[in-house]
Amino acid sequence: MDYHTDYIEELNRYYAVWQETNQIYDEWAKRHGISDCCLLALISIHEGGKQCTQKNISQRWSIPKQTVNMILKDLQNKKYVELISMPEDKRNKQIQFTAAGKEYADSILPELRKIELAVIEKMGIERIRRLNEESELFIKLFRETGGPGL
Repeated sequence: MDYHTDYIEELNRYYAVWQETNQIYDEWAKRHGISDCCLLALISIHEGGKQCTQKNISQRWSIPKQTVNMILKDLQNKKYVELISMPEDKRNKQIQFTAAGKEYADSILPELRKIELAVIEKMGIERIRRLNEESELFIKLFRETGGPGL
């Protein structure tokens, strides 16, 4: 199939936006002394409640399990998280913040959320809704057309 040049240009623009989005979060995390993957793990633990496991973090953010394991070991060594065996599956461990870990996450995550919400406010709720809806449509059509997760 011969695709129109505009399609290719927009696809490349999509890649560039995706990469730049990842880059700004990576840069933000580094300014706070952590990796982007650690930032994503902290977000998951903060939001995850009793359902936060290594597998959940890995699947949610497409981070290799080994990377998540290394991050969790580091957070454990710093006494920021504890891993608790789940009664229904002893191999699976629930991850939760210690008091020091909650304090640590609370020193980082609200600042990020404040920036994100300020950006959304500047964009306007309708634009962010459209962005989300269009992204959801892309994912749906990608799957229907032969992408992963069929």
